[in-house]
Amino acid sequence: MATSSYFLLAAFVALVTSQAIASDPSPLQDFCVADKHSPVKVNGFVCKDPMAVNADDFFKAAELDKPRNTKASKVGSNVTLINVMQLPGLNTLGISLARIDYAPLGENPPHTHPRATEILTVLEGTLYVGFVTSNPNQLFAKVLNKGDVFVFPQGLIHFQFNPDHYKPAVAIAGLSSQNPGVITIANAVFGSKPPISDDVLAKAFQVEKGTIDWLQAQFWENNHY
Repeated sequence: MATSSYFLLAAFVALVTSQAIASDPSPLQDFCVADKHSPVKVNGFVCKDPMAVNADDFFKAAELDKPRNTKASKVGSNVTLINVMQLPGLNTLGISLARIDYAPLGENPPHTHPRATEILTVLEGTLYVGFVTSNPNQLFAKVLNKGDVFVFPQGLIHFQFNPDHYKPAVAIAGLSSQNPGVITIANAVFGSKPPISDDVLAKAFQVEKGTIDWLQAQFWENNHY
């Protein structure tokens, strides 16, 4: 019985530990500025020599107060992401942010962040937002106005849409990863390189292969800049 209890305890500790580290690594020092020139490959980035770190490693003149161009996007949105790739001081800190501009009737199409939960705040305009749970796929959606906040849980498909025909909208988002990643669903399904077999997609979406071929022939652009 004692041996059995020991193994149960060990299994529980292993489970708790695995859950505790299922996110960006926690810092073990004041900072670990990313050294993007290091030849060493790790999960994230190697730390820059602390003696070579300066205030500019934690700074970016991002001009997030300025409107972005949404006219070049077919979906009518522009996502300006500030993650560890733009700001080396974010390395190991488990956080990033984005400004999202929406044209009238523009949207940030259904997508997921595989490594981050997102909290969105509307700065200007109105947004219809929502996320879909894992199977059986319940939709949680809400219309947000200026100053409202909404949370999208990590890994779940979510979207934002500006329902106003005349006015743009702006939002700011915080994400719980230094590099949250993004998978835009339509792009991933119909715009992958090389393409997914049309036999696979025709059966998955219950449509003719010609419809899949037409969708795969479209230009699936990235609205992240």
